[in-house]
Amino acid sequence: MYTDKQEYSFSTCWNIKRYTNGQGMIEEIKSLGFKQVELNYNVTEEMLQTIEPMIERGQIGVSSVHNTFPHVADPDYGTDSVLLGFDDETRRKRAIELLLRSAEYAHRYGAKAVVVHPGEVPFEYNIDEALKKIYHDQGPDSPAYQSLWQEMLEKREDGSAYYLSRIQESLEEVCDLSEQRGYGVNFGIETRSRCYQMPTLHEAGTIIGQMKGAPLGLWYDIGHGMMMDRMGLYDNVREANALIDHVVGVHIHETVGLADHWCPYIHSKDMTFFDSFLDIIDRSPVKVYELKAACTPEEIDESHGIITARIAERHVARQRG
Repeated sequence: MYTDKQEYSFSTCWNIKRYTNGQGMIEEIKSLGFKQVELNYNVTEEMLQTIEPMIERGQIGVSSVHNTFPHVADPDYGTDSVLLGFDDETRRKRAIELLLRSAEYAHRYGAKAVVVHPGEVPFEYNIDEALKKIYHDQGPDSPAYQSLWQEMLEKREDGSAYYLSRIQESLEEVCDLSEQRGYGVNFGIETRSRCYQMPTLHEAGTIIGQMKGAPLGLWYDIGHGMMMDRMGLYDNVREANALIDHVVGVHIHETVGLADHWCPYIHSKDMTFFDSFLDIIDRSPVKVYELKAACTPEEIDESHGIITARIAERHVARQRG
């Protein structure tokens, strides 16, 4: 019924909350026309008991796994934590062990990459949530937003160099051990959805530049980049395209206002802006749709059709040019 999505992959975040059985979850994704999945951080070891036979039989490919994988209930090692930047050495070492476990699974499943949320500059409370509320209620130009934004930015900038060095130290350990063990996967540090989280595109470029030769690159989450641009953290389109040669994977989705994980073009009704990211998608070694449950199969198919048609048009134009 739906088009063959070929080299594109699809994240289990779309339907994982509707399943306890891994096989059923994967079968539904396959029915959309995908031959590959990204196994996200909510996939449990129990789910893998029915997914692994499908991988072994070649019924589904795995493009990537999302650290921390399989699911770890402890929020210290969840997706919104200091993680690789922990001051406490025991917790930092545990974060490294868990990332290497994700890499081991990726290697076992023939995946190309591990998606990594590296860490954050810690705040006493969720200042990002407070900022987004003011953004929605009063707008980003309001005095209340600008005042709190400056407060966030100053604290973030005060802590960023320290936490970036901790994160880099952890990533160096991870990459060295992963190569020693022959895992053969790339680690993609992901652009994040909260303004105090790391890395910004500049921070990602700094780490990648200092770790030349390591199996490390940028995991570019398009929707998160759009959101951080709107909030005022960085120039998403310009900075992301400047890092195109360092992208190891991409999460394809669009942000409407400050709500992310929507189908590109379809939900925003903006038929031009997302074109800014098509070259990155085209060049990315791993291309994963990361969509919310509200996106319907028909919308997913339509969005994919627009993306692939426009990328194909660009190829034709370049050949002519």
